[in-house]
Amino acid sequence: MKRKSAGPLAPRIVATLLTILFSSVAVYAAVNSFVRAPEAPPTPPAQSENAGAESGGEADGTAAEDTQTVPDGKARKEYCYTILVSGLDNDNGGSDTNILVRFDAKNKTIDLVSLPRDTLLNHQWVSNKLNFAYARGGTALLQEEIENLLGIPVDFYVSVDLAAFIALVDQIGGVQFDIPMDMDYDDPYQNLHIHFKKGPRLLNGQEAMEVVRWRKNNDGSGYAAADIGRIGTQQAFLKEVAKELLQIGNVKEIPALAEIFFTYVKTDLTLGNLVWLGTEALGIGMDGVRFHTLPGDGMGYYRGESVYEVDPVAALALVNDALNPYVADITAEDMDVLVP
Repeated sequence: MKRKSAGPLAPRIVATLLTILFSSVAVYAAVNSFVRAPEAPPTPPAQSENAGAESGGEADGTAAEDTQTVPDGKARKEYCYTILVSGLDNDNGGSDTNILVRFDAKNKTIDLVSLPRDTLLNHQWVSNKLNFAYARGGTALLQEEIENLLGIPVDFYVSVDLAAFIALVDQIGGVQFDIPMDMDYDDPYQNLHIHFKKGPRLLNGQEAMEVVRWRKNNDGSGYAAADIGRIGTQQAFLKEVAKELLQIGNVKEIPALAEIFFTYVKTDLTLGNLVWLGTEALGIGMDGVRFHTLPGDGMGYYRGESVYEVDPVAALALVNDALNPYVADITAEDMDVLVP
């Protein structure tokens, strides 16, 4: 049987990050690993898709220093990490959804910045879009390009298989969500049929996938800005998923949720790191979680292709507010934003 294409994966990715990665695994794995704060790599690491939670945690109980100085001389904030969360569409060989997370344990904030898949990079490749970086060089190149674009390090990665979202939503019995508009779309090639009326309803895993994947109807109507509008729906759905999973009544689901994590997620964070992050996240709660989208213009063109042009001024402000792990602000010279 032909497998359906996954489409955009933001909600299942971030939901996995904030709930399974930062909550469920924390409780489930605590009996199997020592708690240890992650140590931010001093230099860009060579990532491997085979590294992951299954490698287990190695802990010596040593706390991180108040600041960490990297080779470029910049001091880092204490217990502050950046994590690239990517949804992989293995059928199409791409990473269509990428979210950069700053986990600031000391200040009790978790910021999630959606990076549109068509974000323009400063290259002369066949395609200069962000999602092409993964197709060209996997997670390592994707991570490197985001670092160059934004001027900050990407400490760790989390890659999520397309099946995790459906399994997650089904495991918690579905999610109540207010669908923002009527959806009426058919793609016979992918055997994809999306038909929903605007308004609140309980969505199972497959239905949730369809809602967050939708961009337009058969007649061409849809979000005013296709990808940005869809990101808004994805973030709204994520909030509902996170609220559901952080309820004490879902503690009984932790073993099953952790199993989903270990089945579908690959990461270079150790098991001990996950336990530490999970414990901290439980103390932060939803009040400390903020959602953002990289500022820019989705109607741009470069070398004949439609791209998302990053606004360098607004992006710099957002990076320093929501992503920068350094003590000092970064400057425009640290970033590599191409302005056509």
